[in-house]
Amino acid sequence: MTTLSADREIEHLMTLHPKGFDLSLDRVTRLLERLGNPQDRLPPVIHIAGTNGKGSCAAFSRALLEAAGHLVHVHTSPHLVHWHERYRLAAEGGGKLVDDEVFAEAIARVAEANQGQEITVFEILTAVTFILFSEHPAEAAIIEVGLGGRFDATNVIKRPAVSVIMPISMDHEAYLGDRVELIAAEKAGIMKRGCPVVIGAQESDTALQVLIETAERLDCPTVVYGQDFLAFEENGRMVYQDEDGLMDLPLPRLPGRHQYANAAAAIAAVKAAGFEIGHRAAERAMTHVAWPARMQKLTQGKLVDLAPKGADIWLDGGHNPGAGIVIAEALAEQEEKNPRPLVLISGMINTKDQTGYFSAFKGLARHVYTVPVTNSDAGVPNDELALRAEEAGLSAEPVSSVASALMLLRDSWDGPAPRILIGGSLYFAGAVLAENGTPPT
Repeated sequence: MTTLSADREIEHLMTLHPKGFDLSLDRVTRLLERLGNPQDRLPPVIHIAGTNGKGSCAAFSRALLEAAGHLVHVHTSPHLVHWHERYRLAAEGGGKLVDDEVFAEAIARVAEANQGQEITVFEILTAVTFILFSEHPAEAAIIEVGLGGRFDATNVIKRPAVSVIMPISMDHEAYLGDRVELIAAEKAGIMKRGCPVVIGAQESDTALQVLIETAERLDCPTVVYGQDFLAFEENGRMVYQDEDGLMDLPLPRLPGRHQYANAAAAIAAVKAAGFEIGHRAAERAMTHVAWPARMQKLTQGKLVDLAPKGADIWLDGGHNPGAGIVIAEALAEQEEKNPRPLVLISGMINTKDQTGYFSAFKGLARHVYTVPVTNSDAGVPNDELALRAEEAGLSAEPVSSVASALMLLRDSWDGPAPRILIGGSLYFAGAVLAENGTPPT
């Protein structure tokens, strides 16, 4: 894979600064002051936090705004193959990933302004977001929180057009707390006094209560999924409903029933941010939305060529029990429409509840091949991951790579072509896209 100049700049930063997160805003605030506070010169911001569904909400929000003819910047994290994926800059006809030269120059400028002071790479890269988004014209900026909310480096935005809180479940407990209400309180930290808030579908009543109470305390105009807006399937269409009425829309291009709620949150967010979305734009958004490694169907590439003939191959980077449940539900839906034996090829990292993730697939998956995640220091050894899958009641065996798993399947498979889910980690999903030769664009 070609090393890009921005990648080299970031690799250099990695050698200078500590890995990981430091949940405080002091250093990024100091750095942004040296850069002239670019975060105060952004177009209207849709700021998105949550455990699951943040990226999908960002993708739907972008699709909605672009379908309505708006110029939109998008910041998401993490990336899958190249760092550039985190920065999509507004362009006529649809945003484009940041140009390597522009990206490298912005990184160098931010690093110089930091003057070698202690900081994390994520904080530097967040400052790069604000530099890029303030210097290139756009009518909206969609910014996804990296971790948590209250102390995330993106949370220096003083007056977002809307703060969105997507579904909250247990994740990153070491940083955010070991109870769902503590995690909800951290995510609620992106709400700003008097600024609109959209609360997406919440599986936990406790989390929902924390979010609503925080919004009320800050006098935020608030709309809540299931109370003020919702989406449901009817006659093979998705119906979105809020106080303005109904929109009868095509089913979202992103598969799985959970995407109805994600799409609904995006529609509510874009409207709360002050943008009008007509029926035609909403229809186009549902059929054009794209979000790599989230129930992404792989139809071509080097790895696909190794699979059993006619196999139905899906890639998803979901990595916690909440994500496991929605992925399993999406696959169960596929099974109802078109029955096939399901095989998992899984790689995970050691900060996640692996057994909890696998439990969602009990009774659905016929077998699990576990593989190492080679592009993360936190990858779980494949033999250990197989034990976690067996603890969840699944048949599992460790293999050396995704390619090995696909070739084993191809050489031993007898019967109808299988459905294959490759996933368990965004790091892993990114490595799969790179090896398959199909990186995000």
